[in-house]
Amino acid sequence: MTIEHRGVAGPYTEYDGLPALHATETDLPLLHPYGPVPDNGRCLTPGGGRLTIGSSGRHCRITLDHLGCPAQDTEEKGEAFRRLALAAEGHCLLAGCRHEAAHQGGILRSFEFPAGSIETTAFVRALLAVELGDGGPAGRLLEEAEALAGPVRLLNGRGELG
Repeated sequence: MTIEHRGVAGPYTEYDGLPALHATETDLPLLHPYGPVPDNGRCLTPGGGRLTIGSSGRHCRITLDHLGCPAQDTEEKGEAFRRLALAAEGHCLLAGCRHEAAHQGGILRSFEFPAGSIETTAFVRALLAVELGDGGPAGRLLEEAEALAGPVRLLNGRGELG
């Protein structure tokens, strides 16, 4: 599997109680749940994830991987992450485009939404809240998206969540 360091093999390093990191990741900044959120770049999250924020100009793309962190692959957290994906999709529907969120179990989650539709800081803080066990902000972002775009429930094309 290729991840952000382009598939470079080890060495992997234990880092401050988080899952093992690739040597290229040990210098990444640690994102605090209430600290500033970068507009672009890559950082480590309090829940052991690697968060990447980028923009294509029209869309903001946020990826979060928890490779090696089974604590982030619970059913409750998976449901909250799916709610965030639906919130992002709701804003895409409203803008006339469609981006399906990518979920690969607890390994990789990718979210894409029109730039300016959701405040990046609010979305990232909702991701961090889910990591730390609070799905409330994810639910609120979904409610806001559904208030704008109507019910957003077609994540997998069969009318089911995820």
